[in-house]
Amino acid sequence: MNTYQHSVLLDAAKCTGCTTCLKHCPTEAIRIKDGHAVINDKRCIDCGECIRNCPHQAKKAVYSKLQAMDRFKYKIALPAPTLYGQFDNLDDIDFVLDGLIQLGFDDVFEVSKAAELVSAYTRLYLKTEGNIKPIISSACPVIVRLISLRFPSLASNILHMLPPMEIAAKLAKKKAMEEHPELKPEEIGTCFISPCPAKVSYVNNGFADYKSNVDEVVSVSDIYFLLLNKMSPDNDVEPRCDTGIIGLSWASSGGEATAIFNEKYLAADGIDNVIRVLDQVENGNITNLEFIELNACPGGCVGGVMTVQNPFIAKARLRSLRRGLPVSRNAPGKDESDYIPDLYLFDNLPTYAPITRLSDNIGESMRMMADIQKLRELLPGIDCGACGAPSCKAFAEDVIKGKAHVNGCPIQEL
Repeated sequence: MNTYQHSVLLDAAKCTGCTTCLKHCPTEAIRIKDGHAVINDKRCIDCGECIRNCPHQAKKAVYSKLQAMDRFKYKIALPAPTLYGQFDNLDDIDFVLDGLIQLGFDDVFEVSKAAELVSAYTRLYLKTEGNIKPIISSACPVIVRLISLRFPSLASNILHMLPPMEIAAKLAKKKAMEEHPELKPEEIGTCFISPCPAKVSYVNNGFADYKSNVDEVVSVSDIYFLLLNKMSPDNDVEPRCDTGIIGLSWASSGGEATAIFNEKYLAADGIDNVIRVLDQVENGNITNLEFIELNACPGGCVGGVMTVQNPFIAKARLRSLRRGLPVSRNAPGKDESDYIPDLYLFDNLPTYAPITRLSDNIGESMRMMADIQKLRELLPGIDCGACGAPSCKAFAEDVIKGKAHVNGCPIQEL
């Protein structure tokens, strides 16, 4: 039984069955049945492409509202650096951090601060013998799930480092316990302000045998509109920002990769580009690389579907905010500069059945593959989507699996 909790859902009442989402889903997780889209939970990677492209807003991201944090006595905001790029004429990040305190948070721990620590330890990870290269970043949950489902042979290349969001939650709770020993651990809540739904899925499902330290995930768009009523250039704000150029750069594609201080890297963004890169890595067509940064959203996290601003504008604003900042304000302590502490690492990757697997029996799989090929040769090959599947190949596969009728193609009589 599939118990994976997804953060991308369909509002069937708004869906017209127009097939737009069908053509943009990177894992062919969507079919049109009975006049509206149906999402296959086992194939969905929560990338948000259907949300981005649906002309009827029939797909939606599921996340918490800020009121969900009311159950905690001590509340900590974990703003993604993408949040800072949403505001026009912002020249000081402290105005955003101060606004979060005004919204009711007791403390703020910048995810960009944790990102600088993750970058430092990634540089050390790259020097560790025995790692299979190119090492693929684990920061984007969509990429990790995509590799597990569609490119399982590359699972051993994934960086076994927790994402900055998770490190920020751990360090924030540790800081709160040290500063407020009267608090119980269950009274401290962390709230990640996310640009994308994939982070919601990460928190809800955990990571293999690892349970997230993030308690709630709210959207950048919700917090943006709440902050507009709190932020003012006339406010006398307390200096809180503790991040540098590296931390802010993580919001855009290439920010993580350039922070490894190694020219043997590749950074790609946008799910179609990501899949092309993974195809080439799997086929051995990309060589001499040590690190690969992949972001499902166009432009990186600034392109997430839970943001407000155009990603190119947000990127430009973040570039302006970086002026005058040091390269990094966060580095491992002297006692932790030669090894990676356990709190930054995870042991096991999530395991899913690859979507290319037709059957658990190899003989049955071979027979099904042959039947799919025979049926494909009879189909028109125009991938029109009129059958409710994204391509003639997908339709043939559905028929052989017993999920569609052979007469479902309206173009070609079979």
